[in-house]
Amino acid sequence: VQLVESGGGLVQPGGSLRLSCAASGFTFSSSAMSWARQAPGKGLEWVSGIYSDGSTYYADSVKGRFTISRDNAKNTVYLQMNSLEPEDTAVYYCVRPVVVDRIRGPYDYWGQGTQVTVSS
Repeated sequence: VQLVESGGGLVQPGGSLRLSCAASGFTFSSSAMSWARQAPGKGLEWVSGIYSDGSTYYADSVKGRFTISRDNAKNTVYLQMNSLEPEDTAVYYCVRPVVVDRIRGPYDYWGQGTQVTVSS
């Protein structure tokens, strides 16, 4: 199993970024997927999840600003992040839930992480 994130970077407050996670080694279309993040000095925070049927869920802190989506033909999950705030600064991880319907964790596979920094 491999999860490879891309798309992080430095952005000004109010800006946007789109993260991508390319998955391989398992039946992606049957799996729920999530994004989680870890800010400096803080624990892991679940951000968003998407089920195999396309239903989506968000943490209150990002609801209305972030959008998760998936392309099963490309085995890829995305996180579109708009109206970014300095509080969104973190390493973002693409993760696969151990139990298919528990998008908030725990997780059995993680990507390497991609840094998102929101600063002026």
